[in-house]
Amino acid sequence: MASEEAAITMVNYYTTATPHVRNQPVYIQYSNHRELKTDNLPNQGRVQAALQAVNAVALGGSASGGDGTLMPGQSPVLRIIVENLFYPVSLEVLHQIFSKFGTVLKIITFTKNNQFQALLQYADPMNAHHAKVTLDGQNIYNACCTLRVEFSKLTSLNVKYNNDKSRDFTRLDLPSGDGQPTMDPALTAAFGAPGIISSPYAGAAGFGPAIGFPQAGLSMHTMTGALGPLAMPGSVSGRMTLHGMAPIAVHAVLLVSNLNPDVSDPPPPPRVYGDVHRVKILFNKKENALIQMADATQAQLAMSHLSGQRLHGKVIRVTISKHQTVQLPREGQEDQGLTKDFSGSPLHRFKKPGSKNFQNIFPPSATLHLSNIPPSITDDILKELFAGTGYTVKAFKFFQKDRKMALIQLGSVEEAIQALIDLHNHDLGENHHLRVSFSKSTI
Repeated sequence: MASEEAAITMVNYYTTATPHVRNQPVYIQYSNHRELKTDNLPNQGRVQAALQAVNAVALGGSASGGDGTLMPGQSPVLRIIVENLFYPVSLEVLHQIFSKFGTVLKIITFTKNNQFQALLQYADPMNAHHAKVTLDGQNIYNACCTLRVEFSKLTSLNVKYNNDKSRDFTRLDLPSGDGQPTMDPALTAAFGAPGIISSPYAGAAGFGPAIGFPQAGLSMHTMTGALGPLAMPGSVSGRMTLHGMAPIAVHAVLLVSNLNPDVSDPPPPPRVYGDVHRVKILFNKKENALIQMADATQAQLAMSHLSGQRLHGKVIRVTISKHQTVQLPREGQEDQGLTKDFSGSPLHRFKKPGSKNFQNIFPPSATLHLSNIPPSITDDILKELFAGTGYTVKAFKFFQKDRKMALIQLGSVEEAIQALIDLHNHDLGENHHLRVSFSKSTI
């Protein structure tokens, strides 16, 4: 820390309020070292850049950009060049590595100047910034396939085809083009599932490398820096697993844990990330529930956006379940209303292939996007609707060009999640039902 006083303040604060990182409690205490000497260590430049990035986040991200911090309006699109391409690097390998830093929306790969390159778009520019700081200069495999990562001048990618050269992870309905078979949705979902990564030999017409490897493993452990946890030893199945993670099967059923058992209603379906077909609260563990989405891709989206969010005062955890379906109770079987079937619900947003709703999927935020507002509804009526349901309204504005839509900012992300659950499809009269989703904009 900058001073002993700052260190004392930090320890005192976190002694009473245990911080959690990825749902794990973190304990902070004094060390025996008076100071850290790091100036001569290798990789120090990257560490300093990461430290500056953290400080930029702490200061609200309003840095000038000259010191490696996030510049206002910085692009969510990265340009990636893979140097020393000793093994083929596929689109799936890039997706696996870069997904560690946030939701990857689109990837386009191509060869330019005899170099394998890619453009990759994140949902959030801050994700792109952290990925660039951490991954630039790292090797994907031992002593080869070096990543060069920089910001692109583009702010958005336009993907026309889903195949092994380009992919839009929000649009499974796109054609493959070039006479290639269309990607199977379950296979596409697998590319986002933690712990599954295609073999580095795929893409080279199935030929293995000319050199044999001990245990057929490609490990990055000899590299100093950030890719250590992403080491990829080959598994028996011919797939590759990420260190510290078991391979996860691709199912459409989510296990949601650490729900508030005092809330009597079944957990609300996370409909904003896909269509929910069934929900089941576990009989002996009321804080756990199984939620069956329409397909594995929607389950993956819901998991990546909702795990770690607060709901009814508890931080929920969302993982892919080992169950392939949620079983409905047999006729005459006592269920106490713990299982509900939503498969015929009129609230499904993603039934139509290529629905525009796929393009409006954003992480939870305190600002909500409202649409389908009838002309007679004023801003005061909408503010009163949210305030009257118990939410803190901090700001509100109609879209200038279209008063059928508006943004409303609530007191916290937790409030916004609960408000979306409570008020999506609320009847506003005149045959209009309010549509609520998370916004990428702020007021």
